[in-house]
Amino acid sequence: MSRVIVITGITSGIGFAAAKKFIQMGAAVIGIGRSQESCRKAAEKNKAMTYLAADLSSQKQVRDAAARITSIVDSRYSGKIDVLINNAGTFSGWYRATEDGYELQFAVNHLAPFLFTNLLLPELRASEKGKIITVSSGSHYHTKINWKDPMNRKHYNCLNAYKQSKLANVLFSYELNRRFSEQLNIHAYAVDPGLVNTSIGEKRTSGLVKWFWGMRRKSGISPEQAAETITYLASDALGDNLTKKNWIYWKDCRPKEPSRYSKDGAAALRLWELSERLCGIDGQRELTALQGPETENPNLKGTQNVIKIESEVAV
Repeated sequence: MSRVIVITGITSGIGFAAAKKFIQMGAAVIGIGRSQESCRKAAEKNKAMTYLAADLSSQKQVRDAAARITSIVDSRYSGKIDVLINNAGTFSGWYRATEDGYELQFAVNHLAPFLFTNLLLPELRASEKGKIITVSSGSHYHTKINWKDPMNRKHYNCLNAYKQSKLANVLFSYELNRRFSEQLNIHAYAVDPGLVNTSIGEKRTSGLVKWFWGMRRKSGISPEQAAETITYLASDALGDNLTKKNWIYWKDCRPKEPSRYSKDGAAALRLWELSERLCGIDGQRELTALQGPETENPNLKGTQNVIKIESEVAV
């Protein structure tokens, strides 16, 4: 059976480049694009993938997308996902609140991957070796989570908000591994693609900020080059020792030391619990649906568990 890859932000840039490579490798690819129009345009270039439209700033649409993907993999691929790639991201030059009331960059760049991953954990568990790859950034260095105001509502700075969201990606990956790598054989990685020639910094900016991103991107690498680390980590040939050696953060197909703060276990746990609350995840449900009734994960003792989503999602 083909390996099953799910990619967010598939219609352009790194996501589209990675998806083309996976198709060439014989994988089945299911992708999320932000709109029907972007999915239609991408399909004109490559019809070999399955495209679904969802605005990941909306938690309702994240839930709907996860439910549709679950339905697809149940009917076509025996209910399994081998690799989930949280690639979609955004940058905003001014404060914008989502329909859920959260700052846009924190919502799209962190909360959406957090919620999407939790919803698809059963399908990742069904794979012999599930992998979660989240696209972070070198901008996570020299920053911390603003616990007093994580949405940066006071004194908003667009670059600080972006850096915080990319730090959250690394903390999220470390906590995922702490919880699930040993018992469930699900491994998580954070990828630093470097400076890439994409339009992410120009879509929701204006004036000087838009000009700066436009000039800066010209010295970036191609999306195809940036996607190489993602396809490398997704390779079925890589052993689990990558995670056992604590090689979580990767750039240019090599492990790289992330910031000291991004490896802080207390910060990772605090962010996880905050994200559970912001995403409406009930942390009290037992993990028997994933682990089996006779399996206990010692990494979860004394912490909130995951998985149960309180709102119903129609397939």
